[in-house]
Amino acid sequence: MRIGAHVDATDPLDEAALRKADAVQFFLADPQGWKAPQPRADAALLRGSEVDVYIHAPYVINLATTNNRIRIPSRKLLLGHAGAAAEVGAKGLIVHGGHVNAGDDLTVGFDNWRKAFAQVAESGGHGVPVFIENTAGGDNACARRFDNLARLWDAVGEYGVGFCLDTCHAHAGGEDLLDIVDRVKAITGRIDLIHANGSKDSFDSGRDRHDNLANGTIDPDLVVEVVRTAGAPVIVETPGGVDGQATDIAYLRDRVGR
Repeated sequence: MRIGAHVDATDPLDEAALRKADAVQFFLADPQGWKAPQPRADAALLRGSEVDVYIHAPYVINLATTNNRIRIPSRKLLLGHAGAAAEVGAKGLIVHGGHVNAGDDLTVGFDNWRKAFAQVAESGGHGVPVFIENTAGGDNACARRFDNLARLWDAVGEYGVGFCLDTCHAHAGGEDLLDIVDRVKAITGRIDLIHANGSKDSFDSGRDRHDNLANGTIDPDLVVEVVRTAGAPVIVETPGGVDGQATDIAYLRDRVGR
């Protein structure tokens, strides 16, 4: 099983070595901004490395919204990040599920997702697998509650989109981890990546604050069981820098094989 961490983008391979990680995830641009990613001098090293690379798209991307000033630039930005992710040999590009504004029809949000993927499919696809990630908060979210996730998958599943399951987001979003792998696979048919995170906040809090696996409000045995049963690569997005993440990686390696 490949287990790694979300790291600073400056020197991801060095960060992987410090954590004894099999994989890294990082941003290619400001996660809160709209700037396109720039070519990386280490692209060939990343492509040729034994370390698996995953790219997280900026948080500002929202393909569901009815606001044209956000949705249309979001499509362009996601496509740009997909191209840049392919350049570094990424195994996947992770993007959040998005939301509509209060009072808007969520059905329109799902259709906006469908239109975005259909448009790209007509021009040859994203060039890298895109994984939609479940989110922690929002009453108008497309991928917080799994009844909405099912509607989202009805809209985009035919385009080969992947799924990233975040344990903190599920817990904070009100989805029990106990049988979550079976429930997700019943909807999506797949789990391509696990974000194995603890949570600082309570079940169904709607708050996205990660914690280390041995801390917080999630029973770490539940996270271990998610990782074991999903059989997918794992990224920890936990605090504590090198020491905190290396501890979480070692924790999972030690327990998943039991």
